[in-house]
Amino acid sequence: MTTKDPRAAGLARLAALVADETRAACLLALLDGRAWTAGELARHAGVAASTLSEHLGKLVAGGLLAEERQGRHRYVRLADARVAQLVEDLAAQVAPGAAERPRTLRQAGAGSAMARGRTCYDHLAGRLGIAVTDAFTARGLLLQDTGFALTDAGLRWFGTAGIGLDRRGRRPLARACLDWTERRPHLAGVAGAALCRHALETGWCVRIGSERAVKVTEAGERALSELLGIPAQALR
Repeated sequence: MTTKDPRAAGLARLAALVADETRAACLLALLDGRAWTAGELARHAGVAASTLSEHLGKLVAGGLLAEERQGRHRYVRLADARVAQLVEDLAAQVAPGAAERPRTLRQAGAGSAMARGRTCYDHLAGRLGIAVTDAFTARGLLLQDTGFALTDAGLRWFGTAGIGLDRRGRRPLARACLDWTERRPHLAGVAGAALCRHALETGWCVRIGSERAVKVTEAGERALSELLGIPAQALR
């Protein structure tokens, strides 16, 4: 006689939460790291506000989303970085050809922008994220032998660039996150989040469109070329 793993019921509940197209669409949208209103998510998912509210209630109760209210507005965001990692890892398992082909030029352009560069919760992804990760590795700032790890030179690089690393929490300093468009790992963790935050705050990157896409500015091209040796054409 075998004993059932006590985690089985919890895993089944978690899988059931994600196994709904509307809820999955909400989780993917919230990978931009920002808080969305229920109305914004309803429009994004293409469902009625009342329907979306029911789905959000389940995601909040299941611990995948956190909510806050400001006046009449209800905002939701991913509960934490671990949830973001879960969603991105699951999305990366979807076969490249499984996504629906874009029906309009606008959809095609949005998809191209997302593949070129985007935020993955709080770090950089797409070709931009891969270019940064490759540059870190090539310069001996990041090791990828057995998982991701910043070297001593990598730690000094962040200090020289004026990018602070908050190492007080339990979040790993560097972590590999499988990129769902490039099918290769990009830099996540404390270091990935700090670099992304710095890039947006200094204007190296700017958000474009209504989703997660980001674009490297001329200032960003100069900075990434000087600091990491990434050629400008690799960022466009």
